[in-house]
Amino acid sequence: MENRMTVRKWFWVWDFEKEEDWLNEMAMNGWVLDGVGWCTYHFVRCEPGEYSVRLEMHPYDESYLAFMKETGAEYVGRMMMWIYFRKKTAEGPFDLFSDIDSRIGHLNKIGRMLAIIGLANLVIGVTNSINAAHIGWVNLLCATLLMYALGRIHGKKEALERERRLHE
Repeated sequence: MENRMTVRKWFWVWDFEKEEDWLNEMAMNGWVLDGVGWCTYHFVRCEPGEYSVRLEMHPYDESYLAFMKETGAEYVGRMMMWIYFRKKTAEGPFDLFSDIDSRIGHLNKIGRMLAIIGLANLVIGVTNSINAAHIGWVNLLCATLLMYALGRIHGKKEALERERRLHE
């Protein structure tokens, strides 16, 4: 039986929770994440349910990686701003966000990134359209998609804020 597997799969930025769920489902089926690339996931065989996998948008930070290692989490890799960790389930629960506020903070980070890239695409698209460049529509399309993603992230954030108000 093969001990390594590569899967190519696409997730939208607003579906990072679905991506994490899928990675954990793979681990439950005996395939733990061992590396990442552009829409590419590398897995190795493990005992079913041996690992939990988490991902987070976080800039590269050696001290954060050292902190995560101290908690028992293994750094798997990163793809752009997304960082992937795994931890043996026998070591206890594995959550990157301890409360609603930290989850909201994570969504804020994602939202800021989407807003900056979306605004840049909007400016470039409008400028190219004014200057009669035929490629301006590509940036305008990207800006539209990024603003849609921002709306999806904002909706998740609003749901968490409502949940927080219920617990206050």
